[in-house]
Amino acid sequence: QKDFRIGYRWTPISRVSANLPIALVAAEDQKFPNHHGFDVDAIQDALADADDGARLRGASTISQQVAKNLYLTTHRSVLRKAAEAWFTVLIETLWSKQRILEMHLNIAEWGPGTFGACAAASQYFHRSPAELDERQAALLAATLPAPLERSPAAPGAYTQQRAGWILEQMPRVDLP
Repeated sequence: QKDFRIGYRWTPISRVSANLPIALVAAEDQKFPNHHGFDVDAIQDALADADDGARLRGASTISQQVAKNLYLTTHRSVLRKAAEAWFTVLIETLWSKQRILEMHLNIAEWGPGTFGACAAASQYFHRSPAELDERQAALLAATLPAPLERSPAAPGAYTQQRAGWILEQMPRVDLP
């Protein structure tokens, strides 16, 4: 049996390089500063793709991901999605966008046993989250939402391509 350790340390958003939240918003939810928890266009596109026979893809916003990661399980069901919607409304009502982003940075899984930006920066780049450069932030963001399949330390072709796209998007991102 192999030892398994969990790396985690809460990091205030003020101690995270601005590159990482910008990369996350660029990668996952470019409408984050302006929506109220749901990206209706992304949901409609995902449903239209599913109607056309494509595999159902995600359309969750950062707020929805925080609701799921903080309060729910990863089990997929209509009931879980309904609970996620409820928690998303509460989060968007009670928290600032900066708080939502800070929570996402700290509870997201970035790899096996690696939770939060501090653990990810240390695990993959041997530095604090405040020291992440644009490329490193883009590589971290490129691993989501499949951090157990992709590695920022040894990125495959898809992760490298995705990180390149994220780098192109980052100048267009305005953080709340």
